[in-house]
Amino acid sequence: MFAVVRTGGKQYRVAAGDKIAVEKLTGYAGDTVTLGDVLLAGEGDSMQDASKVTVSAEIIAQAKSDKVTVFKKRRRHNYRRKAGHRQQMTLLRITAVGGDKPAAKKASPAKAADEK
Repeated sequence: MFAVVRTGGKQYRVAAGDKIAVEKLTGYAGDTVTLGDVLLAGEGDSMQDASKVTVSAEIIAQAKSDKVTVFKKRRRHNYRRKAGHRQQMTLLRITAVGGDKPAAKKASPAKAADEK
């Protein structure tokens, strides 16, 4: 199953097991995040209702992208400026693309007593 998600103003086509680099998200390595803005979902040629699909991902690392050099020059005016920029990004591993929302398993006290 695949999904198209929007995060950081960009769109990504993801499937379970994919690794992607997105604009910086809050969290630490090992944390699990849910990408909620799903635009399209499907499997093969069939499409599904994207409002019911959730995408779960694990943060691999918080990193910086490659350096971009900014150079400004005006001819014949002795004007030169050189600067660099490294954008903050988050590396994600997509863990699940599914139709039902992942819920934390909590054992109720009645069920816990029955299991003993």
